Amino acid sequence: MEEKTNIGIIICDRYRSCAGGKCFRSLRNREGAFSIYSHDDNVEIAGYTSCGGCPGGNIEYAPEEMIKNGVKVIHFATGLLVGYPPCPYIDHFKSFIEEKYKIEVVVGTHPIPEKYFLTHSALGTWDAPEWEDLLRPTLADKPTRLAYD
Repeated sequence: MEEKTNIGIIICDRYRSCAGGKCFRSLRNREGAFSIYSHDDNVEIAGYTSCGGCPGGNIEYAPEEMIKNGVKVIHFATGLLVGYPPCPYIDHFKSFIEEKYKIEVVVGTHPIPEKYFLTHSALGTWDAPEWEDLLRPTLADKPTRLAYD
């Protein structure tokens, strides 16, 4: 039997009512940050929650629950990157979870939608060098970005 990779998704609390459609679609299509998984990989979402609101109180506890449910990788939803302003705690959250829980954290889920790409590009939000690595998994070509608008 093929081994299953259970993943967890942590979203920004300002999107706490998000139904996850773009994340689920991009996992199914292996787009955005989910392109690290092959279409042959058996990947399932086994946890989905918000950060708990600034400054991310749920970050301390949600990973433990996800791990109890078999999660092997945690993805931070693309909303933490594209919201305005982008989450100022991403690096802290990633470091904390990886150190405390010894689990891989991937920044991003679905590809960045074109409307967010254009706005943040015009504002220069992501011009600082530290954004390059954070955005890489979710940057896509224009047709893909438009498909996620």
